Amino acid sequence: MTRKGPLAINYEALWQEGMKDWHGMMPERMVNDQLEEQFWAQSVARKKIGQTDPYAQRIFQELQKSIEPHHSVLEIGPGWGNYTFPLAERVDKLTCVDSSESMLYYLQQCMPHQEHVSYVHAKWENMESDEIEPHDIVLGVNCFYRMYEIKAALSHMNRLAKKRAIIGMTTGPIQPHYELLYEKYGYDIKFPRRDYIEFLNLLYEMNIYADCKIIPLERVYEYESYEQLVTTQSKKILTANVQQAHVEEALSPFIEEKEGRYYYRHDFHAALVSWQPK
Repeated sequence: MTRKGPLAINYEALWQEGMKDWHGMMPERMVNDQLEEQFWAQSVARKKIGQTDPYAQRIFQELQKSIEPHHSVLEIGPGWGNYTFPLAERVDKLTCVDSSESMLYYLQQCMPHQEHVSYVHAKWENMESDEIEPHDIVLGVNCFYRMYEIKAALSHMNRLAKKRAIIGMTTGPIQPHYELLYEKYGYDIKFPRRDYIEFLNLLYEMNIYADCKIIPLERVYEYESYEQLVTTQSKKILTANVQQAHVEEALSPFIEEKEGRYYYRHDFHAALVSWQPK
């Protein structure tokens, strides 16, 4: 049952609006499956086998508190295997569902002898009810960005999870120099358009009261030159005419130089939204 009332908000519509870019248009990668597959195929070609994001280890430490070795786990959108690899070492049965054939092939190349891991090529939000069997745990981390029918995606999680459904999403704050550029100089910034709080609202609208765990994280960006750092850390500025002196001033408090390389440390968070399926 969907909540009704004079103050009811259509959270799915808000989610869908957040998928649009800063000009109010839907990015082509959001709607063009072939273009999305091409992006991941090109990314795979540049990826080192088995390379994962260091911050994911801290997220998995929290995830595994809900996952026992005897549990069967269904992972949505495994991507580079940040959680797939440790899950494969922990549980007896793991099913990976991804809309990208390139990513599934990459994971199979990384884990050629893991016979308890299976792969399903499908778009999660469009899956039919009989395409896959229920698992003890259904989880997805940072995998919902292209899912327009987000309520269908959450309903599939709720239906196929026997013990726990878990959504993970990295969240803010944005790199602090962008805050300075916005507040001091009035630059338009690509601030995030969607966040974990929308999952809580969507689930609430579905009469599901979810738990939420916030995990503090840290990421260190490394650059071979100062010019590379400035260029990369300017990509979220929307304003056309940007003064480089302003960018350098904003970046200055957060930069560390060691032996000719430059480092930028960014404190951010992850949110784990989870619930016992209804």
